Amino acid sequence: MILDAIDKKLLDLLQKDSKRTNKELSNRLNLSVTAVYERIKKLEKEGVISKYVTLVKKEKVEKTFVAFCHIKLVQHTQDYVIKFEKEVANLVEVLECYHISGDYDYLLKVIVKDMDAFREFMVNKLTSINHIGSTHSMFVINEVKHTTAINI
Repeated sequence: MILDAIDKKLLDLLQKDSKRTNKELSNRLNLSVTAVYERIKKLEKEGVISKYVTLVKKEKVEKTFVAFCHIKLVQHTQDYVIKFEKEVANLVEVLECYHISGDYDYLLKVIVKDMDAFREFMVNKLTSINHIGSTHSMFVINEVKHTTAINI
């Protein structure tokens, strides 16, 4: 699908606030409500828009301790990779997991209440996953920028 300028503007508006009504969007884009509705449906059908979510302020739900964990597997066999990815995907503390290049194999973004909760996560959950050779963790001191919006 090739996105035109209106599609890009529509996506920008929806990424900033997906609760805008089609009427609001139509006013901002100088289109009819029907045209906005049809464009949104097409973007959804083509998979450009995959889902709608609510962003929660971590301070309001007592999840302010953010850590990034580098993970190195003991071996890089297909079996080890598949098992690790399946197990880590089930950990609720892990917000993001990336298979990366470089000295480590994976990068995890972990969010918990505090240092005690992080230690419990490491000891009781993460390090209990088979095939992990080593871990290296870094803690967020201050969040300088956080966005979910993709510049289109």
